[in-house]
Amino acid sequence: MSQALRVTDKKLDNKVQAAIGKVVCVGRNYADHAHELGNAVPSTPLLFIKPASAIVSIHNDIIRPDPKVYGETHYEAELCIQLACGLSAATAEQAKQAIGGITLGLDLTLRDLQSQLKAKGHPWERAKCFDGACVLADWLEPQNFGDLTHIQYQLYINGELKQNGDSALMLFSIYELLADISHAFSLQAGDVIMTGTPSGVGILRAEDNLTLVLGKQQWQTQVK
Repeated sequence: MSQALRVTDKKLDNKVQAAIGKVVCVGRNYADHAHELGNAVPSTPLLFIKPASAIVSIHNDIIRPDPKVYGETHYEAELCIQLACGLSAATAEQAKQAIGGITLGLDLTLRDLQSQLKAKGHPWERAKCFDGACVLADWLEPQNFGDLTHIQYQLYINGELKQNGDSALMLFSIYELLADISHAFSLQAGDVIMTGTPSGVGILRAEDNLTLVLGKQQWQTQVK
């Protein structure tokens, strides 16, 4: 995989940010997460987009927007896919061949602000797209994860297990998701797909220590 497609440096340089054109996020892809927030389980994938400007490396501390101004920041750990080539109106098999990297990420959400915007019927990009709202770990080769149907991952905060994900429990499988998204709009090489979060989301607090676990890989970061 091209070095330009990796998020490995302590700070994302311009080359890396240019390689990732957009981050496509999938909402409510785990039924238990939909239930914990009191949302209906979708019959088709729910999509929203974060800009590349929202991305930070997990090797940096997490900087929350000021809680006194913006309310609490919630964490959502997710399995993430990066494309090695573009997709448009693709089949599931074509989507499978397009995967260039796999990692974990954090979809950070200003939950209070999101709820306020939803109640007014307004778009809620302000709650999802702020600088630092997409935390990405280092990209791993997809061949390490077989057919991607049973990838387990965890988020620990201060040593306590908070989220325990398994791609087998997704409402829409990874290949199905990529194909579906490519029928809604074209995907480009470098684009990232955050595939949804399991139950257990909650508030990030100052000095929290986070550990993301994907197989034998672990990444740690701290909240400021």
